[in-house]
Amino acid sequence: MGNCLTLEEEQQRQLSPNANPKPERKSRTGGARSPLPNTLKNASAKTNGVISVLAAPKDVEDLRQIGDYGNVTTFTYGELRAATKSFRPDQILGDGGFGIVYKGIIDEFVRPGFNPTQVAVKELNREGFQGDKEWLTEVNYLGQFSHPNLVKLIGYCCEGVHRLLVYEYMACGSLEKHLFRRVCLTMPWSTRMKIALGAAKGLAFLHGAERPIIYRDFKTSNILLDADYNAKLSDFGLAKEGPMGDQTHVSTRVMGTYGYAAPEYVMTGHLTARSDVFGFGVVLLEMLIGRKAMDNSRPSREHNLVEWARPMLVHNRKLLKIIDPRMEGQYSNRSLQKVASLAYQCLSQNPKGRPTMCQVVETLENLQDLTEGIGNMLLQSCDTAVTLYEVPKETLASRRDSSTSAGGKEYSSKTQGENNPKVYSQRTKPTKGRSKSEPPKELQLYSPSSHSNRLQPQPIDEFSMYDT
Repeated sequence: MGNCLTLEEEQQRQLSPNANPKPERKSRTGGARSPLPNTLKNASAKTNGVISVLAAPKDVEDLRQIGDYGNVTTFTYGELRAATKSFRPDQILGDGGFGIVYKGIIDEFVRPGFNPTQVAVKELNREGFQGDKEWLTEVNYLGQFSHPNLVKLIGYCCEGVHRLLVYEYMACGSLEKHLFRRVCLTMPWSTRMKIALGAAKGLAFLHGAERPIIYRDFKTSNILLDADYNAKLSDFGLAKEGPMGDQTHVSTRVMGTYGYAAPEYVMTGHLTARSDVFGFGVVLLEMLIGRKAMDNSRPSREHNLVEWARPMLVHNRKLLKIIDPRMEGQYSNRSLQKVASLAYQCLSQNPKGRPTMCQVVETLENLQDLTEGIGNMLLQSCDTAVTLYEVPKETLASRRDSSTSAGGKEYSSKTQGENNPKVYSQRTKPTKGRSKSEPPKELQLYSPSSHSNRLQPQPIDEFSMYDT
């Protein structure tokens, strides 16, 4: 599990005589760049995760003096206005506590020499819940982090009073919109498990840094999906460095989203990596049951999803009653029980009873292998069924000839209808038996087309929406 490699293990690997030479960094255009800098603190060979430790800017003015921070680019307000077509309303992707998110394109007309790139531009609402501190926190962390399951920060703007962030564009929007939008196609079991694994890898990477980073706001609206439904964590405004050395926790003001925050954090303000594990358990529960973490439109005892559903996760019969019915037939009981058991452990009231994110990743990876194996078996069984009961054309022809010679009556297009040119035969006497070419009555004929939606991810509406 590459994303769980510790700093000490990575340093030992680099110092060993058989260690691989330093890799080269890839530019956005695919060309080679200079070797990785000495500031490299954590690298994941499996997921290409990198944390470069840079001097964190103290404030926005300090950031202005630094210029381009890490691997991100500084844009002017005029450039981003051009990229978003003057922040036109029809370019809006979403609106949240941070501000409005616009879709845009940065190309050579916006900045000479810049390859055409679709972006999402988030503009800070000066009267919103977040301010310069949270905006700077996001620049600081995403300016240093590079991982397949973290959204990529392309650039920022801090010109005058303007505070904007420029991200890679995520074509499928947020997980929240796909799970809870009223008019949408069902997100299949396999896609949900793929998203859960990707999000878990992102958290495990953050927790595996030299000084753990606690995400603190893990929820469905902060999990964005690319065109292939790969999950990436976004919105690092509330991220905070975790405990170091002998510290068991960090004390901080309670912030986050009600329904996702760990109970011990809400009660005491004590923050640990296990607080993120609880939030992951809530999201996993939402994906299993298809309900929001908090829903006041339901009966009072079902307002809080965790309080209502967690006790039923370890009872198979009760679990089958509350599982999202839109996924029926897409999973095995064994897979369902494993995921439900994982969610149950992540939602433990005792932080020490929760698994680490590395353990969560390992469990989901093993589950994915099991799911793929079952899917392949079902596909093969469907193919076999079609092959066994497909009637050759020669057989149909021979049956028509034999029926006609025995005195059978032919029905042409005149009796069946002018639009049907085929000729069918009818027996003169009904028989209780069956011909040798017919399948047994007790067996059912399966067609791959009727099961394709179960075995393969269904296409989901491409309408994109960000929720910040």
